[in-house]
Amino acid sequence: MRYTVTKQRVEVIGQLWWPMGPTFAQTRDLSAYDLENIGDPAKRYDVACWIDMNFGDFSSITDFRADFHVKEQHIVHEWRHGEDSEMAFNDAMFRTDDD
Repeated sequence: MRYTVTKQRVEVIGQLWWPMGPTFAQTRDLSAYDLENIGDPAKRYDVACWIDMNFGDFSSITDFRADFHVKEQHIVHEWRHGEDSEMAFNDAMFRTDDD
């Protein structure tokens, strides 16, 4: 028997309140409650507003990527700054001792 797990995921890069310095990143899997509170998950603006209100560790959000499955619809909001944001996210999430 095979099971499918669907996750509503948001990835964020930005600056923390303290210490100000390098870019930080966070990934969050959203609950059904979170998804309901976004408003219209197909609108990037609605997702951005929800992120601003719910990612309190960040003083500013530089960019985000969101991946949702709503009913039968697959909604993806890619990084606004493309590959630059994706690389910044990967660098922040998977830092090495050399950084």
